[in-house]
Amino acid sequence: MPANTMSRQDQALREVADKLEASFLAEMLKSAGLGKTSEHFGGGVGEDQFSSFMLQEQAMQMVKAGGIGLSESLFHALKEKQNDK
Repeated sequence: MPANTMSRQDQALREVADKLEASFLAEMLKSAGLGKTSEHFGGGVGEDQFSSFMLQEQAMQMVKAGGIGLSESLFHALKEKQNDK
């Protein structure tokens, strides 16, 4: 559903679902070794400290490009839960 036709509450739920999917994807990327400092051209402690931000942004871009569908499932589950109240 396009964002301009969604209610504010639905937009908030969509944003939460997108952030949850991005967090999940960031952890998967981290587990896959993406963002680890290489031994030859490592950026030291600074690179290690900020690599999580890079992973999170890469994950959010993946979500914006369609992700893996987790966000959509989360959105519908949150919307159902909200409608039950």
